[in-house]
Amino acid sequence: MRRFKDVRTFWEENAHAWTELARRGFDVYRDYVNTPRFLSALPQVSGLSGLDIGSGEGHNTRLLERRGARMTGVDISGNFLRYASEAQCGTDGKIQYVQGDAEALPFSDSSFDFATAFMSLMGVPHYRRAVGEAFRILRPSGFFQFSINHPCFNTPRWGWTAEHSPALICGDYFRRVSEIKSWTCKAWQNTRPNADLVTFQAPLFRHTLSDWVNAAIRAGFIIEDMAEPSPSNRDVQSCPLIADARSVAFFLIIRCRKPPKIRKARRERAEN
Repeated sequence: MRRFKDVRTFWEENAHAWTELARRGFDVYRDYVNTPRFLSALPQVSGLSGLDIGSGEGHNTRLLERRGARMTGVDISGNFLRYASEAQCGTDGKIQYVQGDAEALPFSDSSFDFATAFMSLMGVPHYRRAVGEAFRILRPSGFFQFSINHPCFNTPRWGWTAEHSPALICGDYFRRVSEIKSWTCKAWQNTRPNADLVTFQAPLFRHTLSDWVNAAIRAGFIIEDMAEPSPSNRDVQSCPLIADARSVAFFLIIRCRKPPKIRKARRERAEN
């Protein structure tokens, strides 16, 4: 496992290019597949205080604020937070951005009504600590909703067949490996096939589906909902590049809730 400062260095170096490409519309899987389904699964947040863990340049944090939530974004990268703060200049946005580690959130217990993590937890070295921290900072009955690469299909051995009707090959599912992945936005690559590609190097920590679900349960959460986003026909017509997301689930969304406080009568029965 890489240390916190090493993970932070990767995201500090990625922040400029990532922000530029995402804001120019090249992160099509975010814009057409993951984020729309994430928001459709989200409970009512208007008037609630929320924490966006791994907020990056603030795109999804701003979407939550527009839904009426009082948002705080936390990210490991100061560069990302600078871009996020700049995006609020001249607007009525009141999002607070704080630099911090998902494994040791800089907030007191029971500080927020809900928490989100859009595709950020796979880059955290100790995922159980991050899930436990999300539980800690939530008020009783608060919910935590997060999206990750689908563990069952985003595996160490991965690739499409070269046959007429492509199929996905997945393998080594149970290899819980940590690695540095180099990649770029698919839309950017297709738009500029002969140009120098902007690539990212990002840490990736792989876990199984049961690892993620059990992390939530053992932290104390109650699992409420799970979703595997797939684009609609209309979305594929608008952006043909995402058609492969109709064949395989690239993302997994999980919503879980912190139980309410134990009622007095119930506590008394337990003590007796």
